[in-house]
Parts: sequence; C-alpha cells; structure tokens
Amino acid sequence: MIRYREPVFRPPSEADSLILQATYGCTHNRCAFCSMYRQKRFQVRPEAELLAEIDWAGRHLPEVTRVFLADGDAFALSPSRMIRILERLYQRLPALERVTAYASPQNFAGRKLADLRAVRAAGLTMLYLGLESGDDEVLRRIQKGSTCARIVEVCQRAQEAGFDLSITVILGLAGPAGSARHAQKTAEALDRIRPRFASALTLMRTPREPSFEEVFGDPAWRDLTAEEALAECRVLIDAMRADGIEFRSNHASNYLALKGRLQRDKPSLLALIDRVLADPRSPLRRPEFLRAL
Repeated sequence: MIRYREPVFRPPSEADSLILQATYGCTHNRCAFCSMYRQKRFQVRPEAELLAEIDWAGRHLPEVTRVFLADGDAFALSPSRMIRILERLYQRLPALERVTAYASPQNFAGRKLADLRAVRAAGLTMLYLGLESGDDEVLRRIQKGSTCARIVEVCQRAQEAGFDLSITVILGLAGPAGSARHAQKTAEALDRIRPRFASALTLMRTPREPSFEEVFGDPAWRDLTAEEALAECRVLIDAMRADGIEFRSNHASNYLALKGRLQRDKPSLLALIDRVLADPRSPLRRPEFLRAL
C-alpha cells in the first residue's frame, strides 16, 4: 500500500493525480515565505520502498492516468534514479499519460542537457517551478537562493530538453511599497520564460515563518489588502506580452480565481478583476476565512 510522511502538498492541478513521495522535504527549505517543509529534513526515499509502492499501485490502481512525484523538489533525484522510477511507473500503470514533479533552480546545477533530455524521454512530462518574483531584491530578501536571470536560464534549459513548465509567482511578496515593481519585473520574467502555465498565489504567512518586517528591514511593511492584491494581479496580467501562456489563479490563497490564455483572454481577465474591485460584495471574491495554503 501507499504510505505518506505528512504533510503532503501538491499543485491544484494535481488534485486527481496519484501522489507518490520520491523524496521528503525540500533541498533548499529556506524561503522566507514558505513553511511547508520546515518540520522535515530533506531525504531521498529508499528506492526499493518507492518501487514497491508503484508495484502495489499497478495491482490495485491500474486506471491511474496521472502521477505527481512529491515532495518539495523530487527533481533533485539523480537522472539515473529518476529514469528507473519513471520506467517502473509506465511499466506498471498501463493507462499512465503524464508524470510531473516540483523542481527548484538549484536542482539544475551540474545537469547536462543530455541528462535532462533522457529524463524527459523516460516520461517526466512537466515541472512545477517557483519564480516567485522577477525582482532580484525581492528574491534576495526572501532567501530564494537564486537570481531572476538564473531562474530564467534553468527554465529555458528545461524547455530545450522538452519539459512543459508551470511557473508559480506570489502576489504580495514585496508589500505595498514594492508592489508595482514586483508585478512589472515578474511579468517581464514570465515573458522571457514563456511557460505553458503561469500560476499566481497570494502571500499568506504563518507563525512558522520569519517576520517580513524583519525580512525587508522595514517596520512599516505589511501584507496587501484584498484590493491591493487584486490590483497587483491586474498589473501583472496587463504587463505580460508573451502569447500562449495559460494563466491561473486557482490556488486557495487567492482572492479571485482566474483562468485564461494570454493574450487571447487578457481583456476578459482584466475586466473580471475590475468588476470584482468595483464590488467588494461580489460573490466571486473569496472571503478571508476561506483562503488557505
């Protein structure tokens, strides 16, 4: 049977996927905005244990079409190990159509393009990777461990190897004072990457995370209001110029769920944001008590 080491997280679009933990925790685990894996030390799961779970799934869940490999950056696995896992998945699950995983910029260090292509050829179809912000000062403050240029570079390498990308950004990371620059720089970075999917989350802090007043060295720093977060999302979408990106804000942290293709659906997305901003009682606006990570 399948056993999980809690907590387990997955992207909204993997709600119907079989989740298998190939690793535990996150290799970086220092981002100021994220406490998801604070209680876990990064560990590569014993391969025999994972393969046994795949065999069990093949016997009991042969109808599975999608698999998500957890935890925080399963792409940290060596190419050879990842290929063995993928081969077993496709051998045991005859209906399997796609396998996805979280990745971090650090996972690409020392990876040759040939290795990336081999993993893609073995059946890892899409990577979820956090850009968070296109503003290097914000990335430095939140301890992302990478620059915007480096993130763009690894994304382009992943695409060259054949991976689809789903890139996440976080509304509110720069607070009110840095909101406009954060949105503009993030739009510019997304234009350079041109991922298949771009997904927005809205910053939500927990007691396990450091004070952002300290992170930004500003005692006046504060979270965005709902109206400010919606306005920042509007600036982000309006500033994006690349065509063909599927934009989503369906994560539960957001005040408004959006879905559309840029540039085709940009006017309707902006109009919807304007409508909700104009009506604080709009049923489309997610109330604070329903927001969640």
